[in-house]
Amino acid sequence: MGLLTFSLNVTLDGCVDHREGVVDDETHAFFTHLMDEGGAMLWGRITYEMMESYWPAVARGDEEAPAAMREWALKLESKPKYVVSSTRSAFPWTNSHHVDGDLRTAIQALKDATPAGVLLGSGKLAIELERLDLIDEYKFLVHPRIAGHGPTLHQNGLPATRKLELISAAPLRNGSVALHYRRAR
Repeated sequence: MGLLTFSLNVTLDGCVDHREGVVDDETHAFFTHLMDEGGAMLWGRITYEMMESYWPAVARGDEEAPAAMREWALKLESKPKYVVSSTRSAFPWTNSHHVDGDLRTAIQALKDATPAGVLLGSGKLAIELERLDLIDEYKFLVHPRIAGHGPTLHQNGLPATRKLELISAAPLRNGSVALHYRRAR
C-alpha cells in the first residue's frame, strides 16, 4: 500500500493561494522531485481545472516557460492524475481519471493500487480526506511571505487536532523551507 501525501505551497500565515509563493526553478525542482517519488497525483476538480488550463500547453511547447517548468509539465503529462468531482466526470487531459463512488473506499483503493504513493495537491479535498483519516504524510513548502488573506489550510476546521512527527526540515536558497511530517499514530 502506498502513502497518501498532502503537499502544497503555504505562506507563513497559512495562505494556500497558489499565486502567493516563490515561483522559481528551485520551487519547481522541489515539486518535480516529489512528483517523481510518487506514483500518482490526486486533485479536486477546481485544482485539476487550474492545472489543465496551463500545464498541457507548456508540455506541448505552446507556452513559453523556463526549463524547470517545462520539465515539471512534461513529467506531469505522463503521470496518472486522479480527480475527485461530483460535478464533472470527463477529464480529457492525458492520463486523467475520475474518482467516484464512496470517497473513503475509492481513495483507499487508490492507495492500495499505488505502491509508490499518491501525491495530494488540493486544499479543500485534503480537508475531506483528513476527516476520513486517509492522509499519511505532509510535505509543505513554506514560503517567506505573509499574504494577509486566504484561503488558508483547514480554514473550516477539523474535528480534532492532528499530531504530527517531524521527518525533515530543509531550507531552500530562495528562503522557503521544505517540511516533511508524518502523522503520529
